[in-house]
Amino acid sequence: MLALGLLGAGSAVAGSNQIVVEKAWARATPKMAVTGGAYLTVTNRGPGEDRLLSATSPVAEKIQFHAMAIDNGVAKMSQLSAIELHPGVPVVFKTGGIHMMLLGLKHQLKEGETVPLTLTFEKADPIEVDARVLGIGATGDAGNQASSGN
Repeated sequence: MLALGLLGAGSAVAGSNQIVVEKAWARATPKMAVTGGAYLTVTNRGPGEDRLLSATSPVAEKIQFHAMAIDNGVAKMSQLSAIELHPGVPVVFKTGGIHMMLLGLKHQLKEGETVPLTLTFEKADPIEVDARVLGIGATGDAGNQASSGN
């Protein structure tokens, strides 16, 4: 059973599992785009290790975790199978770093809408959160403040 409490738009916590998801947002996409990006912060407030195993959304066929790195001046992206969640250490999904790739978009992501995300963990209960869609060129800075309710 999922015990879900909303902290504000783009934020959620599952009561029994001590995982907190905040500042969820996605970038708006051009009309015919088949991929998009989503970003958030996940904090494990429990005493033990956990892992974020997957994410799903009704707006995409699948979601993959990717990491961006610069290697000899060239930006390279690699897929991650899971995200390690160490106690007390926030994991920030951001542009130019770890992020979620929404693949096989079913429609354009428009600024002002929300994208529902379900996050699945190795130990914790699943968490559902709505990511606010910001502009195409958004970096998340202003949107994170607005979507976290802070």
